[in-house]
Amino acid sequence: MTRTIRCAAIILVLLSPPQGALAQNYPARAVRLVASSTGGVEIVARILADKISKSFGQQLIVDPRAGAAGNIAAEIVAKAPADGYTVLMMTITHAVNASLYRNLSYDLVRDFAPVTRLVSTPLVVVTHPSLPAKSISELVKLAKAKPGVINYASAGTGRPTHLAPELFKKQAGVNMVHVPYKGGGEAQTSVVIGETSVYFANIGTALPFIQQGALRALGVTSVKRVPMLPDSPTIAEAGYPGYQADSWFGLMVPAKTPKEVIAAIRAATVSALNSPDVVKRLNALAYIPVGDQSEEFGAFIQAEIARYRQVVSDLRLTVN
Repeated sequence: MTRTIRCAAIILVLLSPPQGALAQNYPARAVRLVASSTGGVEIVARILADKISKSFGQQLIVDPRAGAAGNIAAEIVAKAPADGYTVLMMTITHAVNASLYRNLSYDLVRDFAPVTRLVSTPLVVVTHPSLPAKSISELVKLAKAKPGVINYASAGTGRPTHLAPELFKKQAGVNMVHVPYKGGGEAQTSVVIGETSVYFANIGTALPFIQQGALRALGVTSVKRVPMLPDSPTIAEAGYPGYQADSWFGLMVPAKTPKEVIAAIRAATVSALNSPDVVKRLNALAYIPVGDQSEEFGAFIQAEIARYRQVVSDLRLTVN
């Protein structure tokens, strides 16, 4: 290194504010929240944005970047400066993508720092009313009596609505045939009209059909029962301990973002999640606020990656 270059480097370091100073002034401008899909992700983002903006004293701008199963949004944030001004709203799909996609341009653990899990929403196992099964145990009994006859819909191969029933099939020891559709709307409709028999549905979208009697709820995929369907037992309660396959959303930032900045984002987010009006709006959409510690969320992500890596491997799924 020449003397001129060394001097320039020293001057640059001296003129650059230390990370602590950057964190103290955060946020000094608008923050971009990159939502990895439309639908529920964008809706939750916009519900939280107003409250977080007020906490920040700066605008939180929701920027929906749907496509490639959330990978487009993840790539944008992975390449962004690690200063807290570009935040990823990610989902369970990203944990699945870690083993599903061969050539991802980012690593979910290496290239990101966790902030907090925002919400959790269990899936509900629904059937067409004509199916002679009114409980999880009856569904298992029927599937064992007719292996390979009962089918289940999904929102697409490798999606949570595909992998959750595969986890169930493995634990229950049953054989049900997978019928993939182009999205959750088509998959749920297929059960409503009797084209398929079973669907592990989003509670928010399935609830009106359950209430109308167009779908029958057998159980939920969470650890605990949910307020929206208090009479529906968990799959674990139904005789399959340890089963869990919730859907969830969370916030992550580029790796090496200062811890003080991460703490500031988390504090504003948790405050929003605890706001009574936000809780009411989220619960009405079947989302349960979480707001865990950053370290807890990081451990949770790694556990989810491991959980779905196994089922992706068992099914020999891959996307180039």
